[in-house]
Amino acid sequence: MSDGPDDGGANPTSPTDAPAVPGGAGHRLLVVADSDSYVKWGAALASRFPAEWRTELIVLESPVRPSPRQLAAALAGSAFTPDSASTVHLGELPGLLARTRPDAVLLALRGPLVRVVAPIVNRSADRPVIVSGFPGLTIPAAPKAIVYRELVDLIVLHSRREVREFRANAVGLGVAVEFGLATLPFLPETAVTDAAADPARRDLVFAAQAKVPAEREDRVRLLGWLADAARRRPSRRVVVKVRARPGEAQTHAEAFDFAELLADAEVRRELGGSLPPNLVVEDGPMSQHLSSAAGLVTVSSTAVLEAVAAGIPALLVDEFGIDAKLINTVFEGSGLFGGAEALAGWETRHPNPDWLADNYFHGREHDDWARRLALLLERRADAALEPRERSRNLTGGALRRAFERKRMLGKHDRSFAGAVSMLVAVPARWVLRRVRRLRRRVFALRGGVLEV
Repeated sequence: MSDGPDDGGANPTSPTDAPAVPGGAGHRLLVVADSDSYVKWGAALASRFPAEWRTELIVLESPVRPSPRQLAAALAGSAFTPDSASTVHLGELPGLLARTRPDAVLLALRGPLVRVVAPIVNRSADRPVIVSGFPGLTIPAAPKAIVYRELVDLIVLHSRREVREFRANAVGLGVAVEFGLATLPFLPETAVTDAAADPARRDLVFAAQAKVPAEREDRVRLLGWLADAARRRPSRRVVVKVRARPGEAQTHAEAFDFAELLADAEVRRELGGSLPPNLVVEDGPMSQHLSSAAGLVTVSSTAVLEAVAAGIPALLVDEFGIDAKLINTVFEGSGLFGGAEALAGWETRHPNPDWLADNYFHGREHDDWARRLALLLERRADAALEPRERSRNLTGGALRRAFERKRMLGKHDRSFAGAVSMLVAVPARWVLRRVRRLRRRVFALRGGVLEV
């Protein structure tokens, strides 16, 4: 599971399920976001609330805060603009909560940061309903994602399969939390049967990801296949759609940026000495790129769901395998996998209809997140919500919590406790990892002996 494989640019549609959320001019929603992908998701989901709600979106100061360009791309098509989204230090959040007194707070944050921010919301006066979720694919469902969000009232998920797997994890962990089903809020509402039939659509768009494939060698191989695709159709473009420009942050750190690889003379030599001119690198909202796409290629990006919803055929490159680390096991049975030759030959395809209903395309009429949120709001109106208590990872007490905050906020955490925690925790974590590694080796050796 990843806390957010996805791509930039929102495209929310009319809120068919929004009336289930109570209206009324007195209701307030505060969206607290951090990285570009979570800003995109939080803004798109908040845009589905009734128009009478007063909504505010803030971006926390952190190492992954989006640049102005990334923020504009993430908010494109939502109810928010870059000018309406303010940047806030974590220390300012209690005061903001006290002034605005929101009825609900949407924590559109990476999991470890949810664990840092949720206690602050829990301690606020007349505490609001706390909602969280994920901006993209979350299969396989990792138990730690629930641990990070144990202080949340409602977790919004985007497929029936996700709800089943996360609910099972919560039961196993003994965490009492609600799960709500929501169609990914930035998917277009009305699908086209085959957008690629439009002759104006000529681009093959590759949705790049920070985490997969992870190795430089594999990324260069992938660029080679994209170059082959460009050479075979010189009158059409192959677009490497990147999430960030040099110096911009992402939800996940990217070790080998595709744009930088293509600009590297050594990589160019590996790819034959020169690159076709119709192989280009571009950024910006994914919705913008899909508007001219004849097909979409990726390893496992959430962008493939945007393409499917828009009727654009897609290809999931399986040359690196189908594995949880590649975040692509959820696509087993979809019929979208293909290899290097399929990519070079522009052989995109539409998904298996049997796969759709259980995986992200259940139909908006089955969404229940808004109804579950409404019930929580009713409960809050009847009696004040009790603060939720943390029950996991308590060893270390205040020092541990200071370390968790410092680790996620970096230089933006100005506390003395955070600085002290790094002096203690970093060496301790190094020792702990060494011990775990040693244990794994011992177990492996024991296993080998037993097999003999």
